[in-house]
Amino acid sequence: MSDVRPFPVDESVLRSIRPLQFRDARRVAELHHAAMGNSLWARLGVPFLQSLYQSLVDSPFFLGFVYVEDGVVRGFIAGSLDTSKMYRDIAKRRYMFLAPTAALGLLRHPGVAVKLLETARYVGVSGADDVPGESLFCSFEPDLRGKRVSGHINKVLFDELAARGHQKVKITTEVDNEGANRQLQSWGFRDTHRFRFYGKDMVTYVMDLVGHPRVDGVSRHPSV
Repeated sequence: MSDVRPFPVDESVLRSIRPLQFRDARRVAELHHAAMGNSLWARLGVPFLQSLYQSLVDSPFFLGFVYVEDGVVRGFIAGSLDTSKMYRDIAKRRYMFLAPTAALGLLRHPGVAVKLLETARYVGVSGADDVPGESLFCSFEPDLRGKRVSGHINKVLFDELAARGHQKVKITTEVDNEGANRQLQSWGFRDTHRFRFYGKDMVTYVMDLVGHPRVDGVSRHPSV
């Protein structure tokens, strides 16, 4: 990590980042679907994604932030304090809320049902069992690419995890996603585990938060 330099923070960008709220769910669902339309959750449709994010916001194990310009959400990041507990929490408390939109999505794409059952295996096969904090999804409008907005919102998530006592964070991505792999390695993430999931070769990355040159460990949103 010695070659990782401190992140050049733009305070105006940081001021445009706030916690993800219930009212943001529709817009976040649209951004998720636009960027990851072929992924399992996205194939269930925007209504399902909207109900999913509404459920996640209600979970004490969820961490999410949005980037806002002129009152419009243009990007987001979704993470967790403990992914296993978060999924169990929403499955237990929000099942009846999620089921109708999931059923509609399955009617359109019945083939998704088999892979949906595989979701329960994720925590067990993704490795890094001793790292509960995780970054799960991140998406921005295309014209924001290259403007370091994603770097800022990642930093906000990492700082929040560190402020809550997490020493590490993990991220999984596809082995052949060259852009994501390069970005994660540039932050100092280490390739710690390979696994097969949803028919794809995946890699789990882990990054130390303690002593990281880009992580201050200061919560900018203590009410989150």
